[in-house]
Amino acid sequence: MSKILFISDLHLAPERPDIIQLFIKFLDEQASAASALYILGDLVEYWLGDDDQAAGLDDAFGKLKETSDKGINIYLMHGNRDFLMGERLANKCGCTLIHEPYIADLNKTPALLLHGDTLCTDDTGYQQLRQMLRNPAWQKDFLAKPLTEREQMAQALREQSKQETQSKSAEIMDVNADAVAAAFKDHGISLIIHGHTHRPDIHYYKIDNRQLTRIVLGDWYKSGNVLEFEDINNYRLREFN
Repeated sequence: MSKILFISDLHLAPERPDIIQLFIKFLDEQASAASALYILGDLVEYWLGDDDQAAGLDDAFGKLKETSDKGINIYLMHGNRDFLMGERLANKCGCTLIHEPYIADLNKTPALLLHGDTLCTDDTGYQQLRQMLRNPAWQKDFLAKPLTEREQMAQALREQSKQETQSKSAEIMDVNADAVAAAFKDHGISLIIHGHTHRPDIHYYKIDNRQLTRIVLGDWYKSGNVLEFEDINNYRLREFN
C-alpha cells in the first residue's frame, strides 16, 4: 500500500537555512518515495502575497516542483502564517492548494485535515484576529498595498503575536475538547490530522461508542517531523534531523 506523508509548521525562513536544507533533503529522500505529501499549513514563516520576493526560499520551492514533476501529489493548506498563499505560488511549486476543512481519502480511510488553529477556541483574542485576517475584504485591501507596506504590517502583527503569546497559558493555546468533539461529529469521520499547536502526539477518544483518533503533527524548529500513513492500522509520527 502506498505511503502518504503529512508535515506542517516548517516556518521556512532565510534566517534558518539549516531547516530549508533539511526540507530539501526530506523531499529528495522521503517524499519522492511516497504517493502523496500533505503540507498542513505554515510552510513558510510568513507570506505577503504571491508577489512576495520569497528571499532565500527559491531552492525549497524549486525542489517542491521537481518532486511534483516526478508524479508525487503535493497538497498545500494555508496556516496562520501563510494564509495569503495563492494559486500562483501553488502552481510554481507544483502543489494543489486545499482549503480547510478538507476531507481526504487516505487509502480508503476518510480523514479531516486542518491546520489546527480553528480548534483552539479558548484563545478568543486569536480567533478574533483570525476572523479579520481571513476576511476577503481585508485581504483584498492588504494585497493592494505596496509590498514594503505589507512587510511593515506583517512585522507589526508578528511582534504583537509574540507579546500576546508570552502572556497566555499553554492550555489556552491548545485545542478545546468540545471543538474537537464537534469536528468529529460535524464531519462524520473518525480521524483528524492537524498541526499548529506544535505538540506532536496521537490522541484516542471514545465518543458515542465510536473509536476516534486525532494526530497532531510536530514543528520543524529543531528537527524534521513527519506522519507516515498507510492505513488506519499502520501509521507513525517520526522525528528526524
